[in-house]
Amino acid sequence: MKNLTQEKLYDIVIDGIDHIELYVGNALQAAHYYRVAFGFQPLAKAGLYTGKRTAESYVLEQGKIRLVLTSPLQSDTTVGKHIDLHGDGVKIIALTVEDATRAYEHAIANGARAYAAPQYRSDHHGGVMVSGVYTYGETVHLFVERKKYKGPFLPGYQSWETPEFSTPEIGLKYIDHMVGNVGWGQMNQWVDYYKKIFGFKQIISFDDKDISTEYTALMSKVVSDGKMRVKFPINEPAKGKKRSQVEEYLDFYEGEGVQHIAVATAN
Repeated sequence: MKNLTQEKLYDIVIDGIDHIELYVGNALQAAHYYRVAFGFQPLAKAGLYTGKRTAESYVLEQGKIRLVLTSPLQSDTTVGKHIDLHGDGVKIIALTVEDATRAYEHAIANGARAYAAPQYRSDHHGGVMVSGVYTYGETVHLFVERKKYKGPFLPGYQSWETPEFSTPEIGLKYIDHMVGNVGWGQMNQWVDYYKKIFGFKQIISFDDKDISTEYTALMSKVVSDGKMRVKFPINEPAKGKKRSQVEEYLDFYEGEGVQHIAVATAN
C-alpha cells in the first residue's frame, strides 16, 4: 500500500524544460524561418523516412532551447485537427524529470488529467521513459526521463544535418518563462494546480491595476519550481473599457493556451 503522506509530500523533480513542441501548418517552412530569423540550428528530424506515418517533425536547438515543429502528413489527424481549430501554436511543454513514472503517478493521484501513461522508448542510442498530463486547454506537459539516452533527441528521430545551408546563432540562451492564458476566473485554479501537482511556488502576482492601459487590463500570477528553472505566468482577463488582450487571445485561439515563449539572451 502506498504511503499517502509521502505521496502528498512528493514534489516532481524537474531539471528544466526539455523541449517545446509546436503544431504548425508547414514544419519544414517553419524550421527555415526559425533558422534564418532566430539562428536556431538543425538537430533531428522524423517522418516517413523514420517510419512516422501521420506527421513529420523537425527539431531545432540554440543554447538550452529545443523546439520541435510538427505538421500532419494526412488528413483527419490529431495534429491537423489541432491546427484547424487553433492555428499554429504550442501543444507540448516537455519537462526533463528524474523519474517519469513517479511524476505521472503523482500527478494523476493529485487530480491531473492523463495524456500518456508511462512508456519506454528505445533505439541503438539507449532508452527514455516518457509520460504526460494535460494542463490548461489542450496544452500538455510531457515528462521526459532521458538520463540513459545518448541520441540526438529522442528514439524515432534521426540526426538532421544541412551542410549546404547554415546560419549563425544570435545568442539565445534558454527559456526564461512561458505564459499561459486562461479564462475568466480560472487563474487561481491553475495556480493551485501547479502548487498541488508540481510543488511549484507562487513568486509574484499582478492585478488589473499593475497591468493595464486606459482600455485593457489583465491579472497574472507567476509560479515556479524551487530551483527557478521553470517559470509559468498564468494570465486571466480583467475588466476594462475594451476587451482584455487575454480575452482576445482566447477568442482567436479558440481556447486556453500558451500566449508567448520568453527567451533569455546576454545582449
